[in-house]
Amino acid sequence: MSATSLPLSTNLTSDSMVSSGRLLRAYLVEAKYEFVRMLRTPAFSMPFLGLPVLLLLLFGVVLFGSAIRSNQDAGKFLFTAFAILGMMGPGMFGFGMGVAIEREQGLLKLKRALPMPPAAYLLAKMLMSMLFGMIVMATMVAAGLTLVNLSLSFAQVLKVAVACIIGTLPFSAIGLFIGVWTTGRSAPAFVNLVYQVMMHLSGLFYPLPKFMQNIAPIWPTYHLQQLVMNTLGAPSRGSTIGHAAALTGVTLVLTLLALRRLKRNG
Repeated sequence: MSATSLPLSTNLTSDSMVSSGRLLRAYLVEAKYEFVRMLRTPAFSMPFLGLPVLLLLLFGVVLFGSAIRSNQDAGKFLFTAFAILGMMGPGMFGFGMGVAIEREQGLLKLKRALPMPPAAYLLAKMLMSMLFGMIVMATMVAAGLTLVNLSLSFAQVLKVAVACIIGTLPFSAIGLFIGVWTTGRSAPAFVNLVYQVMMHLSGLFYPLPKFMQNIAPIWPTYHLQQLVMNTLGAPSRGSTIGHAAALTGVTLVLTLLALRRLKRNG
């Protein structure tokens, strides 16, 4: 009896390993082609990859270079603002416009009929946003250390990069939520509206009037900015745990609501 059970358990283990390997490969292949597809779309990749570092160089070197050299906190503020700008775009536009258009074209129904993991579609878009975030952070850190002359330790650079790359997730959740409720034609307008309002009402680029500071914490940009500023040792408000909890809450709530919508309406 024990002699026959041994090969059976060995076969089961082998089959499960093969199945797990195939499952992982399916996720990675879907993520790879989603990233390549968006990278090969100039209207998507060029603004989101190039704009943050170009704005940092414009304001941090050309316009206010001398002021930043004498005030590191100002340089860290600019660095943080434009880094977060780079984290917002890929998630919001990649999910918001992509999901809406692909829903309308019936691509989601086609993918459901394919022998692929159910979560691969959304996970691929999420990883695409994070990979874009990694590229943006690499260019931002290089420009910040060499041209803007920011004084950052290796530990600070690593913490900021990790915080910003993970910080793409709330914006991906916002984009996904918009994408499942809008059509392919209306999605760009809704994404742009939320994108612009969130940038300006969260105090991302400039201090808000006192009467508006109370509403700034409703935006994930505010929490990510304060989290990064705290990591850089610059003046910030609130606690690290509080900001992390707010970002996690936005991500989970909007993702669950979007998935519920997708399950009901496709």
